[in-house]
Amino acid sequence: MAARGFISSRVASGWSFLPVGIAAFLLEVGGLDAADAGNAPEQDTAKATVIVVTGAGGGEEFEEAFREWSAHWSETAKRAGAKLVSIGQDEEADKPVADKEALRAALESEPKRGSGELWLVLLGHGTFDRRTAKFNLRGDDVAAGELAKWLTPVRRPTAVVVAASSSSPFIDRLAGTDRVIVTATKSGDEINFARFGKYISEAIAGVEADLDKDGQTSLLEAYLTASRQVETWYKEEGRLATEHALIDDNGDGKGTPASWFRGIRAVKKAKDGTSLDGHRAHQFHLVRSEREQRMPAEVRDRRDRLELEVIRHREAKAKMSEDEYYARLEELLLKLARLYREAEGGAGSSAGQP
Repeated sequence: MAARGFISSRVASGWSFLPVGIAAFLLEVGGLDAADAGNAPEQDTAKATVIVVTGAGGGEEFEEAFREWSAHWSETAKRAGAKLVSIGQDEEADKPVADKEALRAALESEPKRGSGELWLVLLGHGTFDRRTAKFNLRGDDVAAGELAKWLTPVRRPTAVVVAASSSSPFIDRLAGTDRVIVTATKSGDEINFARFGKYISEAIAGVEADLDKDGQTSLLEAYLTASRQVETWYKEEGRLATEHALIDDNGDGKGTPASWFRGIRAVKKAKDGTSLDGHRAHQFHLVRSEREQRMPAEVRDRRDRLELEVIRHREAKAKMSEDEYYARLEELLLKLARLYREAEGGAGSSAGQP
């Protein structure tokens, strides 16, 4: 696995804002040619956990749809080699339904720290009574506040996808540090059946959703692709759209609609100047490319944090002098280059592929 291979793909996609000279400098400092790719030994990486919750259908048509969406997520989790926990489907008819308790127990049993991502996917219907948003389960429903309480101890990178009607209030309750929250609606008042779950379940590992062509689909890319497919569906059916998805990954609990993005970059600015969402979500990949899989999880985590620091520095450019801006940028890029060289430290001598 070559540093140049990793870095050049990131310059082409996420670092396109860098001056050409600095980008080239980073490649040079990386010090390894693409021909060295594939030389790194296999690395043990922290496994992700994917908890897929299939909600109460309330009708055969909906039950069939939710099972299909759940199957997509389950297949993707298995393909990724992640730990899969499935809730809401396999209860025996003569046993009491306790999906809410199963969800609570599943979250409690998960490690609270580590680099392995925790993905929680809720597929179904939701409700909102102007005070409390809930996700409909067989048996007792789960409220956004209850879910927030169960997730409080978790310090792992966490993604929560609430593909349900009236799901927007979950953002306000669940948003936090190192969390990505995706909802199917922009308001608790969008109460109709939400089709967003279908499209994001198909997009999360789909090649067509890889917008920056880096060989893997991020949660941001799946969100953007699904949002636009939902929009297309309503237009083709001649219907007024009754769902508008949101994503939040900066912890402010406000969320950003897909219409604010061009490609994978948010181009509109919040009125209060708040940093926009999307950067952290673009670092969440359920199925990673071969190059990413070869990178040790600890190094990947440090890489992601440095990249976020570069992005924050870029956003603050107007507040500093040009010399100050580029001096700090060079410092950050040097750290990234050293990190890639560190990742190459154990490379073997076998011939690689370009």
